[in-house]
Amino acid sequence: MAKRRRFIDSRVLEILQKRFGSGLVDEIKSLQGDEDLFTVIVNKTPLQKVTLMELISDELQIPWIDINKVRLEKINTDVLSLSTMFEKHVIPIGVMAKTISLVMDDVLDVLLKDELAAITGYEIVPVLGFPPDIDEFLSQFRSASNKMDFSEDEIETVMDTMDDSVVSAQVIDESEQAPIVRLVNLMIKEGLNQRASDIHIEPMEDCIRLRYRIDGALHEILTIPKQRQPAILTRLKIMSGMDITEWRIPQDGRFRLRHKGKLIDFRVSSLPTVFGEKFVLRVLDKSNLQVGLDKLGFLPQPLEEFKNAVKHPYGLILVTGPTGSGKSTTLYSVLQELNKPEVHIITVEDPVEYQVEGLTQIQINHEIGLTFASALRAILRQSPDVILVGEIRDSETADIAVKASLTGHLVLSTLHTNDAAGAITRLIDMGVEPFLVASSLVLASAQRLCRRICPHCKQEVEIPPEVFEKEGFEYPKGVVFYKGRGCEKCRNTGYLGRIATIETLTLNDDIRQMILKGATSHEIKEFAVKHCGMRTLRQNTFELFLQGITTFEEVLRVTAEE
Repeated sequence: MAKRRRFIDSRVLEILQKRFGSGLVDEIKSLQGDEDLFTVIVNKTPLQKVTLMELISDELQIPWIDINKVRLEKINTDVLSLSTMFEKHVIPIGVMAKTISLVMDDVLDVLLKDELAAITGYEIVPVLGFPPDIDEFLSQFRSASNKMDFSEDEIETVMDTMDDSVVSAQVIDESEQAPIVRLVNLMIKEGLNQRASDIHIEPMEDCIRLRYRIDGALHEILTIPKQRQPAILTRLKIMSGMDITEWRIPQDGRFRLRHKGKLIDFRVSSLPTVFGEKFVLRVLDKSNLQVGLDKLGFLPQPLEEFKNAVKHPYGLILVTGPTGSGKSTTLYSVLQELNKPEVHIITVEDPVEYQVEGLTQIQINHEIGLTFASALRAILRQSPDVILVGEIRDSETADIAVKASLTGHLVLSTLHTNDAAGAITRLIDMGVEPFLVASSLVLASAQRLCRRICPHCKQEVEIPPEVFEKEGFEYPKGVVFYKGRGCEKCRNTGYLGRIATIETLTLNDDIRQMILKGATSHEIKEFAVKHCGMRTLRQNTFELFLQGITTFEEVLRVTAEE
């Protein structure tokens, strides 16, 4: 049965009779049956939707809006619950001062307007909408809300003891209200659905901006009214176990939730800014920790060198690269392969990113003096077989890690250098003696993440030979080149997902002699490429391009240093 509206349907027929005569109205009545009046008019008469709605709007002196052009995230659910929206067939599209604009399928229902005014506490400003479009919009909004909403038992928060007395009781209460809880959950879950690695919640002068980092690039998703800022930020602090009474200094926290059957950890950082506290939520999905080196997507040559390196009973393995280049994922994948009952593995990190069963994991705490160096000293008395040091940041940590690798332990760690050979000179610059570096280091690698071509819009592309020559590459004859056209699946970027590209430098006797003689990183790299079969980051990334995995533009972007 079609929905029968008490007032607007009869008024529409009166308007049509006034404009076009009784013949058209009689025809509509004969065609209607159980169908919706507006659907019959648009589908079975010459009148188009826009013409019909403009006609009604002119007669009633009520504005109309095409609800199909309104984005779901723009709907204001703070003053009107979802259940009321669905029950009353109304859509709140704006709040200003003491009024709320509602798209209604029966704008002439005075009793309904009075009821909604009592529910919201606002004066109602009715807006005409095409009723079938309103039904479809509400159906989509219900579906989206269901997909974005977590049940209470899906979120496991880590809580610390805190004093709430300084914070406004109203703000705390508002942060626990259903609309705020639902909005925060929506922001998080949509980020997971869009494969975001980081969720940025950024207070601006007149709104809150939500951005997702997807495949290494930030995308602006939506803006949220400024008046919701205190409740949203307080909600995030409560979930993350932060001190809700403190807003002047940076804070760190974490929480965990279940999404599509998987437990996902979030590392949360707050930072005071001129417009309020900015939050960044780092997504830590343990399912991304591939089991075994074979699942990392490395090319055969660096994969073989990594496999040989982790077979050493002791020594130092370093993975270098900038922040966000996948170093932690690579090291944890190595640990997953080594993680057996007979192997004692200890990690010391700042912070602990992934909590993995079977590992002994230590969180650095500088406030109480638990540094990388002090933790490493204690670890060596715990009889470990494998040690993961989150990052070698200072000379003391470097010295202890190197000496630990010489006393029967396999040590894995990270450094911030541009290439694999640079790790050697960085350790020496930190004060580690060259003979200790030469004796301890088994393998150094440099890693980046390059974007994969979207498989849904992948297409062949022509690249002139002179483009390759300009960048120092020999033109690859007989190879088909690809790029992504851009589609809805990849947000019109042409890329979907990322893959690690890596260069590996395995130390041999010749390279060790070069270290002892004080050779530069450039000299070591040049020797390794010419005489040891080393393939550079640029060469390996170009190979991914030749295989149709990434684009030539990505090769140039990722290996710009070379």
